[in-house]
Amino acid sequence: MLNQELQNEINALWNRKDALDGSDIYVIENVMKKLDSGELRIAQKSDGKWYVNEYLKRAILLYFKSHKSQLMPSSDGNFFDKVPLKMSNWKQNDFEQCEFRAVPGAIVRHSAYIAKHVVLMPCFVNVGAYVDEDTMIDSHALVGSCAQIGKRCHISDSVTIGGVLEPIQANPVIVEDDCFIGAKSVVTEGAIIGEGSVISAGTIITGSTKIIDRESGEIFYGNVPSHSVVVPGTYVSKNNLSISCAVIIKKVSLETKKKTSINELLRD
Repeated sequence: MLNQELQNEINALWNRKDALDGSDIYVIENVMKKLDSGELRIAQKSDGKWYVNEYLKRAILLYFKSHKSQLMPSSDGNFFDKVPLKMSNWKQNDFEQCEFRAVPGAIVRHSAYIAKHVVLMPCFVNVGAYVDEDTMIDSHALVGSCAQIGKRCHISDSVTIGGVLEPIQANPVIVEDDCFIGAKSVVTEGAIIGEGSVISAGTIITGSTKIIDRESGEIFYGNVPSHSVVVPGTYVSKNNLSISCAVIIKKVSLETKKKTSINELLRD
């Protein structure tokens, strides 16, 4: 089935008022499998802009609607859920084929794609997420529903990459290639972290966070420009209150980043 045909069918099911039957559920489950394998993904970049495939979000929500919670035994214990775990029945050859490493405590739900050479520490990757090649998801990190993580990224300890399953038309959180997200940082509400950026530990970036470029004075919301080095900061509002923000302290090329440690980049 071509993607356009699949899109039309999912949209038709979304608008249906009566109960879904077995053939409808088969279509929905097929979409989940294609998300799981990386054949389809929630968001894609074209001509420098990210676009959301809304019908795929609808398919995930239809899956929740059409399935009941059930007991799901796994090596991590029993679960009671509608969405099975990605690796619950895997054997060694399954891991060898997919070529990523998952240490004990790594939890990935079905429909999340994990690319080759990814390393999953004890973490949680939610439905519809996409984690591209050579990326590290560190301990206690959350990759939320539909989040898109690029190649060669490091998502550090206890980072929260928020999920955006609803509203349907909203962008998921996107971390582009070659980014470093420092420990205990939070990226939510469909924010986009541009390619090659370094986010300092403890930085919070939401769709409404003011992001101030220290050198140019430019202000961004929900979008960190490529190759930015970002730290937490504050600014003084009109009524003389100090309000949290994020500050771009410098821009670095990818070559500079390769030659320089993260700690050096974050020094003012």
